[in-house]
Amino acid sequence: MPASRATPSADSPLVLPALEALAGPVLLIDAQQRVTVATPEAQARLGSAAVRPGTPLAEALPLTEGTRGLEALLFQGRQVEAPLHTGGRVHVMQVRALALSQGARRLGWVVLLGAETETEGSEENDAEETFHGMWTRDAGMKRLFRIVEKVARTESSVLVRGESGTGKELVANALHAISERRKGPFRAINCAALPPSLLESELFGHVRGAFTGAVRDSPGHFRLADKGTLFLDEVGDMPLELQGKLLRVLETHTVIPVGGRAPVPVNVRIVAATHRPLRREVEAGRFRADLMYRLRVVPLFLPSLRERRGDILPLARRFLDELEQSGTRRVERFSPGARRLLESHGWPGNVRELRNVMEYAYVIGEGPVLHEADLPPEFSEPRPPPAPSEPARRTPPPEFPSSAGEDHDPATLRAALARAGGNRTEAARMLGISRVTLWRRLRAAGNTGKR
Repeated sequence: MPASRATPSADSPLVLPALEALAGPVLLIDAQQRVTVATPEAQARLGSAAVRPGTPLAEALPLTEGTRGLEALLFQGRQVEAPLHTGGRVHVMQVRALALSQGARRLGWVVLLGAETETEGSEENDAEETFHGMWTRDAGMKRLFRIVEKVARTESSVLVRGESGTGKELVANALHAISERRKGPFRAINCAALPPSLLESELFGHVRGAFTGAVRDSPGHFRLADKGTLFLDEVGDMPLELQGKLLRVLETHTVIPVGGRAPVPVNVRIVAATHRPLRREVEAGRFRADLMYRLRVVPLFLPSLRERRGDILPLARRFLDELEQSGTRRVERFSPGARRLLESHGWPGNVRELRNVMEYAYVIGEGPVLHEADLPPEFSEPRPPPAPSEPARRTPPPEFPSSAGEDHDPATLRAALARAGGNRTEAARMLGISRVTLWRRLRAAGNTGKR
């Protein structure tokens, strides 16, 4: 009878050292994004308590880009960074992931912990920094500022990805202000705020008589931004028929005005922005892949305010300081309850929402302490359950349902907008309509709301 062979199990003393000898420090992650196994060096780097079996990867390995970084690591195959705090010093670790599959079934991932580099002035990483209108103490934001400085020295097209209110236009302004084009014009247009026919004219211009009401020639934003920078906000909402025309402008460096025939040369750097992943828009057939590649030469990811919670109270204090310069009230401190509500709020409108909340609290409250009662009503309302952490999740049902084809009344529109902190995208989700439809209904009601 042949001798039986011993097969090493996962808890064999040989398996983890062998795995580490081949691949370096490693985490094995299951399909639910939970740690199942950590090699000895991985435990030493992250702490054995942090990588216990069953710990969510997002908790075991905090990434610089937060939840967006987790999606990029696991589902986009992108190398990301994770900060490590040891002995008062801060190191940045490079992290990669390999997907494990069995046919069409996802088994999990192998997460490879790579090289570490020590950041300069680690003890000063909590120091505040102001960068072209943006303020932060967050290490990830500071790293973004350094990337913006590098990219500004080039002519590459930039795509800024971030939620409404995170400061996408401020990043575009910074790219222009630092670049060699700073002496030229900076123009900005919101591609989601205009109907297709008007957007085409605003971008490319028109000649006299091109359509009813065209009583004179109009140069359009491309020609007005010549030798400067053009910021295309919410480019993901641009209609497909205009995407082809935009691609032609980028390829030929010329524009043909509406109603015109002769191409006009333009010298413009494009900075585009979107709140949604363009790759998913391409997969859904709503965005051209060739245009995405032209716009997304250098992608920049702006973290949401809830991903940099250490900035919430300092930013709130800065906004109050600005309000005190033109008002009579002096706020010396936040009450414990107000601090708790501010720090735990979801901030769908991000920094813009925080500014508006502080203005509300400053006007409504009295005295030197900002209390819970000074905050807007939504802070005292029951909160919905937290959203699932999976990057790909089902869209929740509308929170303000209506029958098919029925318009919401103006009060409902305003209530949804207020509950979303002025974020039109979030308000449209609550109402179960598109962002453009929300804008049209607000305009019909005499209130276009906040962007």
